[in-house]
Amino acid sequence: SAASDVYKRQRSPIWPVRVSYRGQQSSAGRDCPIRLSSMDDMTIRRATAADIPQIDELLRQVLEVHHAGRPDLFKGGVKKYTDEELKAILANDQTPVFVAVAPSANDGNDAEHNADSPATDQVLGYAFCVFQQHLNSNILTDIKTLYIDDLCVDERSRGHHVGSTLYRYVLDFARQSGCHNVTLNVWACNPKAQAFYERMGLTPYYIGMEQVL
Repeated sequence: SAASDVYKRQRSPIWPVRVSYRGQQSSAGRDCPIRLSSMDDMTIRRATAADIPQIDELLRQVLEVHHAGRPDLFKGGVKKYTDEELKAILANDQTPVFVAVAPSANDGNDAEHNADSPATDQVLGYAFCVFQQHLNSNILTDIKTLYIDDLCVDERSRGHHVGSTLYRYVLDFARQSGCHNVTLNVWACNPKAQAFYERMGLTPYYIGMEQVL
């Protein structure tokens, strides 16, 4: 049943998980905020190859933030991954990617959707994760870490707790996977991201420094 597919927070994480996401969806275009009706749910699940076009758009948004902050390090107007590279990442259980999605409206009146076209999920945000473990190291213990390589919320969906819900979901996933900690890197040129992670409870454990010549 549908109810059996819903993740219960007090139990071990059985994906996908549904959470409340308020508002009403707009079909006016790419630059309009995503708004969902209060009866709809935002779902967090593993990403699939069908999500790649929307994931590419979010990857572009992240890259543009980094390019604007450090154009000496980050290129602009390029793709981070090819489709084949993304497919390989999504299929690998050691690099799980989670997406927060909402059902796209399909009331038969949308020029892009009609009654003969099934509704598709709209990706609101993603979390790229990587399991890390140092085995047989002379100096490091063999703790299991879940590294968040990238976390992004669509610029049209911000302010609706999509990022915090995604992060807490990843935290639960890491706990259930037997991880000791969750880690990530944040660029100094992105203070909003740093402030967000601090609100989520993350604290510095390693600081990278540079001197530009």
